[in-house]
Amino acid sequence: MILYEYPFNERIRTYLRLEHLLQRLGTLVARSEALDHHFALQTLFEITDVGARADLKTEILKDLERHKQTFNAYRGNPAISEAALDALMARIDRCYAALRDDEGRAGHALGGIEWLNTVRNRIAIPGGTCAFDLPAYHDWLHQSPAQRQADLTRWASTLACLADPVQLLLQLLRETGVAQKVFATQGAYQQSLPQTRTFQLLRIWLDPALGLIPEISGNRLLFSVRLLRRNADGRLEHAADAEAEFEVHLCA
Repeated sequence: MILYEYPFNERIRTYLRLEHLLQRLGTLVARSEALDHHFALQTLFEITDVGARADLKTEILKDLERHKQTFNAYRGNPAISEAALDALMARIDRCYAALRDDEGRAGHALGGIEWLNTVRNRIAIPGGTCAFDLPAYHDWLHQSPAQRQADLTRWASTLACLADPVQLLLQLLRETGVAQKVFATQGAYQQSLPQTRTFQLLRIWLDPALGLIPEISGNRLLFSVRLLRRNADGRLEHAADAEAEFEVHLCA
């Protein structure tokens, strides 16, 4: 099954982008080729760009505080494991303290490394990191894989105070989803959303054997899924003849 996720607000959209980039960074750093580490460094710069939003830190802290108050209300509930609750609360507290105590925006510590700033400025230019443009960067790419990995890991660690809470918040959000099977007719499905609850994330699992791609749109009132299929030219077109079942999770 292929999972597709659709955020209902800009905050969750930013969280998902950060998670996507962090997963890519982890995959690339673990590899040993210089080309992989080039794109790992590019990904590192992308994370700092996404994390540079002025209000992002405040929003994450508010979300962590909201979850802390919610889970504190479960104290004394016989259906809740106190040990599991204590572990979760400790994790929330660690994330909150690390982010609160970190001064400046995401990756600000990298700004003090002059040659990294030079690479960042050149990497956006097509072919801008050629050896004749950046000999110091060319030299770095010829260091041992272990040395490059150590450098990348050290630089990535400056983003941990941002990465850890984002991963935790998305995990908690996804766990609120309840599975429901739905059926699309004539290549489309639409569902109204109850106004008593504010949903933040839609998750859809679709069988790749169907050869269909979901085009998702939605807001606080409803969401719709339009199923697309690639034609012989590779272009996407509405699969008006498609009758397909898929699984939906609505996460609040």
